[in-house]
Amino acid sequence: GISLIIFTGIVANLPRAIVGTLELGRTGALSAFIIIGIAVLAVAVVAFIVFFERAQRRLLVQYPKRQVGMKMTGGDSSHLPIKINASGVIPPIFASSILLLPATLTGFAGGQGPGWLTTISAYLGHGQPLYLVLYAALIAFFAFFYTSIVFNPEDTAENLKKYGGFIPGHRPGKNTADYLDYVLTRLTVLGAAYLIIVCLLPEFLIANL
Repeated sequence: GISLIIFTGIVANLPRAIVGTLELGRTGALSAFIIIGIAVLAVAVVAFIVFFERAQRRLLVQYPKRQVGMKMTGGDSSHLPIKINASGVIPPIFASSILLLPATLTGFAGGQGPGWLTTISAYLGHGQPLYLVLYAALIAFFAFFYTSIVFNPEDTAENLKKYGGFIPGHRPGKNTADYLDYVLTRLTVLGAAYLIIVCLLPEFLIANL
């Protein structure tokens, strides 16, 4: 989906970015240590992203034994996987779109918009403290908002109860739903923090290099 489109755009600009960085090193604008550091950081960030995107909490779900005729069936167990970053790339996309709105309106006005709009656009420029704070806050908000849409603890608990499944130590129904909501909230906090780190890191690098 949209993640593939974003990935394609990044990869398409990657050769140009590499050539530009090497050119800055050739002219002496960047030292070899900084270039090597950027390369190591890029590999570390990719590994960090892959780890968090694949990370999940697996909750044990058990099914009771049932007697059918002369045979005992059931008694199986499975896992309910819950991703740490259940919201994907939606929070950064929504957050950046909202923060770019004043600059977009100013561009439509040919740079001659109202004074208050120009002031807001200046404060919400890339690398500005207000932009970084709002960016992080909006990412956290949309991470919780979108996760609540894609994963409903009450529906999941009801489906488990319908098929006879239960999480050990928690009664089917409301208790299971409350436990799922508790686990999901903790995982979403980690997922939101991960997204904030990944999204703000380029902003800090751009502002300081």
